[in-house]
Amino acid sequence: MKIGIISDTHDNVAATEAAMDRFEDERVETVIHCGDFIAPPLVPFLDREGIDVHAVRGNNDGEREGLVGAFDALNGGTLHGRFAELTFDGRSFVILHGERKPVIEALASAGTYDYVCHGHWHVRERRAVGDTIVVNPGAHFPTVPEESRTVAIVETDSDTVTFHAIDGAE
Repeated sequence: MKIGIISDTHDNVAATEAAMDRFEDERVETVIHCGDFIAPPLVPFLDREGIDVHAVRGNNDGEREGLVGAFDALNGGTLHGRFAELTFDGRSFVILHGERKPVIEALASAGTYDYVCHGHWHVRERRAVGDTIVVNPGAHFPTVPEESRTVAIVETDSDTVTFHAIDGAE
């Protein structure tokens, strides 16, 4: 199973559309958004037929009721709040925005999850902590360095994580 991971889209519609195009091209079945949409008008650009979207809120996500309504309108979208524990293809994922590095480290070192997915720091990352893989997919606004304007794709069959550059920084 292929799972796309994106974070910190910060109202960047062009980057969000480019990321979803990439996910479609790669035949991703599920997308995880690690927060910081900013406002509800971005959410409809995550909607693609055949792709489920699971998301958490970030520290910059206002208009909570509007975000909930926007996710309810998606074909296969769930906004989980600030934290989610999910299982895909037998792999356990914890999703959070990740403002506090000690929380990320505690979740990773606990050995409870196969994947810890977070955003916030705007730097792409893939590292192992024991048997747990920590993934920050990157971010999508003008001040982010080019090398971190990326999304990640997890292949659960092989436990590989690949990063893909995304055009569309506004």
